[in-house]
Amino acid sequence: MKVLVTGGAGFIGSHLADALMEAGNEVRVLDNLSAGSLENIRRWLDEERFEFVKGDIRNPKTVRKAVEGVDVVFHLAANPEVRIGAQSPELLYESNVTITHKLLSAMRDSNVKFLVFTSSSTVYGDAEVIPTPENYAPLEPISVYGGAKLAAEALISGYAHTFGFRALIFRLANIIGERSNHGVIYDFINKLRRTPEELEILGDGTQRKSYLHVSDTVEGMLQIFEYFRKGSKIADFYNLGNDDWITVREIAEIVSEEMGLKPEFRFTGGVDGGRGWKGDVKFMRLSIEKAKKTGWEPKLNSYEAVRRTVRELLKIL
Repeated sequence: MKVLVTGGAGFIGSHLADALMEAGNEVRVLDNLSAGSLENIRRWLDEERFEFVKGDIRNPKTVRKAVEGVDVVFHLAANPEVRIGAQSPELLYESNVTITHKLLSAMRDSNVKFLVFTSSSTVYGDAEVIPTPENYAPLEPISVYGGAKLAAEALISGYAHTFGFRALIFRLANIIGERSNHGVIYDFINKLRRTPEELEILGDGTQRKSYLHVSDTVEGMLQIFEYFRKGSKIADFYNLGNDDWITVREIAEIVSEEMGLKPEFRFTGGVDGGRGWKGDVKFMRLSIEKAKKTGWEPKLNSYEAVRRTVRELLKIL
C-alpha cells in the first residue's frame, strides 16, 4: 500500500509509521512537528519508500498534495491533551475538528479508498455501562476534547457515506509507551525527578481506567484494518483497550517503585467527586469483544503496560 500518516512524527503515529515501513509499504508522513519530533522517524528519512512532509493540514495545498496517490490515510494528527479543553476549547476544536474537515475536503477530490481515524474513549463520557461497547448510547462527552473527537467521527462518517470512501474509527483507551510526552506516567516521573520525597496526585487517586501499550495499539489498528478492508461496511467503529483497569494511586506506586523512591503521596482532592480535572472521566474500561473477534488481543494488561512504559520512559527522561 501507499499510506499517508498524519501526525506520523508523534507518539502513536511514529510507532505506526515504523510498523508500516517494516511491513514493506510506501509511507508518507505529514506533520507540522508541533507535538511530534523528527527523532521519532529519523531512521526512515533516507529510505526510498519513506517521505516526510513538514506541513499543516489546515493549508489546502499542503493537504491536497499529501493525499495524492495514496490508498489509505491514517489520520492521527490532533492535540492529544484532554485537559487543555477547559482552558482553550478553540484550540481543541481547531486541532481535532477543523483539521479533520480540511483532510476530508482534500480526500473528496482524490481516489483515496480508506480513512482510518484515531478517536477516543472520551466520546462515551461517564458511561453507565462498563465495560462500554461500541453501540453504547447516547454518547455524551463531558470534556471539550471528547466533544471534538465525536464531532470528527460524525464528519468522517458523513463524508464516507456521501463521497465514496470507507472509514474505520478506533476509540482508544489510554495509550502509553515509549515516545509519549504527556499523560499521568510522564507527569509522575517528572514530578518525582523534581521532588523525590513527595508526589502530587491530581484527584483522589481512585480514578480507575484501562491502559494499552502502544505496541498492542498499533498491532490492533493494522490487524483490524486488514479485517475491515475485506468487508463491505462503509464506516465502522472499534474500541481498543484492555480487559482490566488500574487506579491512579496504583500507577503512582509502580512509578515510585521503578524509580526506587518512597514519596509521600499528596492528593489534591480534585473536582466533581475526586476527578483529576474538569472533564476527567473517573472510570473508564472499554469492551474489546468486537476487536477480539477479528483475532486481535492485547499482549500486555494495564499493569504490565504501565510498568513497561515507566521503564521505557526512565531510559530517556
